[in-house]
Amino acid sequence: QVQLAESGGGLVQAGGSLRLSCAASGRTFSFRAMGWFRQALGKERELVAAISASGGSTSYADSVKGRFTISRDNAKNTVSLQMSSLKPEDTAVYLCAGGRGATMTTAYDYWGQGTQVTVSS
Repeated sequence: QVQLAESGGGLVQAGGSLRLSCAASGRTFSFRAMGWFRQALGKERELVAAISASGGSTSYADSVKGRFTISRDNAKNTVSLQMSSLKPEDTAVYLCAGGRGATMTTAYDYWGQGTQVTVSS
């Protein structure tokens, strides 16, 4: 079992930055790929960024490439999402997710409760 808890959301002006963090419990964190998803009101959940278990591979949605950076610290059981040049369309609930396996194409079985990010224009 993996339990996930996000922090770092909030209200920011367009062009600003935020850093989201996700703390994971359990001893299997370093064996799992991790992802950040977001869900805006009335829209489907989308995968924003993912990172492999080792941290050696990352992937991003086209909409955030060059603006968001995912990273992880396996010694501390944390995964982070640095967001910069934020746009109003980035407004959403952001959720941390734990993968079933080590690669980024894994299914995601474990979910945090989410943190709200609101970007004002």
